[in-house]
Amino acid sequence: MVSVAEVSPAAEIARLERRRANRMRLVAVIAHLTAFALWEIVVRMFEVPRFILPAPTEILSTLGSAQYDWIGNSWVTGLEIVGGYLLALVLGVVTALLFSWSRILLMVLFPLLVTLNMIPKVALGPLVIVWFSYGISTNILITFSLCYFPILLTTVRGLREVEPDLLDLVKSLRGSRWQMFQYIQLPGALPYIISGMKVAAILAVAGAVVGEFIASDRGLGYLMIQVQAALDTPAMFMAVMLITLIGIALYLAVLLLEYLIVPKDARMS
Repeated sequence: MVSVAEVSPAAEIARLERRRANRMRLVAVIAHLTAFALWEIVVRMFEVPRFILPAPTEILSTLGSAQYDWIGNSWVTGLEIVGGYLLALVLGVVTALLFSWSRILLMVLFPLLVTLNMIPKVALGPLVIVWFSYGISTNILITFSLCYFPILLTTVRGLREVEPDLLDLVKSLRGSRWQMFQYIQLPGALPYIISGMKVAAILAVAGAVVGEFIASDRGLGYLMIQVQAALDTPAMFMAVMLITLIGIALYLAVLLLEYLIVPKDARMS
């Protein structure tokens, strides 16, 4: 039996950590609300022109207008972000796994991938249009091109950090490569994969918006280009806010995944 004296300190520490986390969340919410309140007050007080800096209430008022089709454009941008992100995650992990199995493949392809990653993605945009035309699939590919390398790089490192003795043990027991990956390499590399996913979540938003600036007839980025010509600044701000919310939702999803599958002591943040 475990005595109450042995349990209480651990339970108290967990309770204090939960209170600290809740307090930090509350502070973050208050800070954001305060910033919006000050923004509103400054714009109203100094009578800043609407086309230069609209007040938050003016920005929110655009949500009631059907001409912007916020739901449809947000859906398109969200699909591009998530589609490119998931494609990068799958191919990034698979490529890293192949590199861990074949040193020759790593030596030949990895330097090439590094070089390709150095190419500005904006410069690739017109070429992608020529190859794949306009559409959601093109923007998914542009998003993928930004997200792929961070996930690949961190996964390769994570697979390398596995204890060699554990790999030798699996080999001595005649375990297959897949079993080695499933039971040894993947659990050990999860913190690194999640770290790459966090970076990629930020880049995914940029990739989708860049794609819509270059090659799209739908989405929040495309809408920003359209309303810019009319100096509809409130709508531009609203599009930026919605894009930001999509990015935050994706990042929070990664944090939730980390909380569910990565032990607390192994988390890298």
